[in-house]
Amino acid sequence: MSSSRGPARPALPTTAYAILGMLAVRPWSAYELTQQIRRGLSTCLPTVESVLYDEPKRLVRLGLVSAKRQAVGNRTRTVYRITAQGRKLLAEWLATPPRLEVPVMLRLLYADQAGKEDLLEAITSARTWALDRAPDALAQVRGYLTDGGPFPGRLHIIAMFARFYVDLFGAIIDWCDFAEDQIRTWPDTANVGMTDQTRTLLEELEVRLRAFADRADSQAQQQSDRSNVV
Repeated sequence: MSSSRGPARPALPTTAYAILGMLAVRPWSAYELTQQIRRGLSTCLPTVESVLYDEPKRLVRLGLVSAKRQAVGNRTRTVYRITAQGRKLLAEWLATPPRLEVPVMLRLLYADQAGKEDLLEAITSARTWALDRAPDALAQVRGYLTDGGPFPGRLHIIAMFARFYVDLFGAIIDWCDFAEDQIRTWPDTANVGMTDQTRTLLEELEVRLRAFADRADSQAQQQSDRSNVV
């Protein structure tokens, strides 16, 4: 019995979709593509440079991207373009729910399997990561305000992207400061349990989460009301 369903969507890493997204904006050479991803996506896509050069070649083999050699002076370069199949796959991926991964939280969650100093070092690294990105981000924002950057027609999207990461940097820095103060009061990372500080923190979280839950209920009711009207 034959199936009417089309071919399954290939399993691709997030880097592949980032490249498809960049190529949906315009064609790029391999060097340009890598530099632009480094400039614009380094905060959300920390990928080694070799992957950024290899992934477009794999997308070509999958028929999602085309590659054409162009002469540039005495040299040639490869220019990549997204194909119709690549655009279709990108659109399907954009319609799927996103996932947020925060590796430093795994370091915290299993901190009782290591020492307190290891955990404090991981927290220091997370805060340093956020602080180190501020100068480049500041320069980019100033560039957008000065001349609109390389894609002025996309500034409404770029500004929203930047707002998320500025908020995220602030949240990471604030949390690291808070966590560091708390952890330094622990005798160790294991078997500390319900301290007065822990109870106070859980009570504060209960209040905040109750507000989120109330908002979720309200949003679900609004969606239900709209469905009933339709």
